[in-house]
Amino acid sequence: MSSYIIEGGRKLKGEVSVSGSKNASLPIIASTILNGGTTKLYNIPDIRDTRITLEILKYLGCKVKKSHGKIEINSKNMVDKEIPEHLMSQMRSTVVLAGAILGRFKEARFSYPGGCDIGARPIDLHLSAFKKMGINIEENYGFITCKCDKIISADINLDFPSVGATENIILAATFAEGTTKITNAAMEPEIVDLANCLNKMGAKIEGAGTKIIKITGVKTLKNISYTVMPDRIEAGTLLCMTAATGGNVKLTNVNANHISPIIAKLEECGCNIEVGKNEITLNRTKKLKAVDIKTMPYPGFPTDMQSIFASMLTTAKGTSVVVENIFENRYKYTSELNKMGAKITTEGKTAIIKGVRRLSAAKVKSTDLRGGAAMVLAGLVANGITEVTNVEHILRGYEGLDKKLRTLGANIIVKEGE
Repeated sequence: MSSYIIEGGRKLKGEVSVSGSKNASLPIIASTILNGGTTKLYNIPDIRDTRITLEILKYLGCKVKKSHGKIEINSKNMVDKEIPEHLMSQMRSTVVLAGAILGRFKEARFSYPGGCDIGARPIDLHLSAFKKMGINIEENYGFITCKCDKIISADINLDFPSVGATENIILAATFAEGTTKITNAAMEPEIVDLANCLNKMGAKIEGAGTKIIKITGVKTLKNISYTVMPDRIEAGTLLCMTAATGGNVKLTNVNANHISPIIAKLEECGCNIEVGKNEITLNRTKKLKAVDIKTMPYPGFPTDMQSIFASMLTTAKGTSVVVENIFENRYKYTSELNKMGAKITTEGKTAIIKGVRRLSAAKVKSTDLRGGAAMVLAGLVANGITEVTNVEHILRGYEGLDKKLRTLGANIIVKEGE
């Protein structure tokens, strides 16, 4: 396992470009299965999760070419309908491949997905939606087999606005007969990006970004080129790191509308923020003030930013209260921050953070993807040299984070695992 070695106490300054969105790239890569031809994708981040997804596509029979920031996927000769267990178990997002495979072949087989251990994330919503669409489902020995003669349109009311379930329904319904309606759909920008990509291929999807999405089935799709949206969580992470260090940073290739709850809370903390076209500048000149946050489905405060924002609040003046409403296991990182002198207590969904003057360097671990980013932030502000272990978690979702931080003046290096 590799580590980051970070010398704290340096203010981040300069300009850096935000990478393409991890959470948009994965379902969009899955969508290339549907057109049975060639799709050229741009702005796909080179991270572990996208590499695993592309490996699965190659395993299934797709041809994948990478060159100069472009990924070309040809799914014409794809024949295999089973997602390999050893790749499925490494990340939960692979489950969206099921909807695409079903949409094209009316058959798919896969195991339960893996990923970060941040709480129960059953795929019951996905499976119950598939059943409403006329798909027969068998579960045996940890494997799920889905089959049908044809996918039928349905009215699906989600108990929770699940991003993954919404994506899977869209992918499975693209070739369905009639119009499929999703009520209480997830409204995240990544859903809009997937719908935009499919519509460019020739799909008929209306209402993406609202609570009601309608998918009218089509017969065929066409070859396209598509550029994936910027990563809003990476943007939020870099802004929080800048705020924590008292820095001044301009982000480019960013959509401020996607992170308005994060910007609002950073301004409440005392940061000065200027928003331009595809750029955001944050400058922090005063001590951070404590704020309260509650995670909610989009357009609320994103759960993926909770640990990173909390890490920033450890040195804010006053007491902050954080309420996690999405995942019940997302406070594992707090014990690592407390090793560095933070004062965080948790009970159930709530974390109380009493701001301290300074964090102290320590050897800490990445507990999950976003928890790992929270530890990097803590290392940037701590007094001394911090070692963050298990950075493989971080590499799942951040493209070249250490390089970007060095560009901004941080002293961070990678220590390779033995």
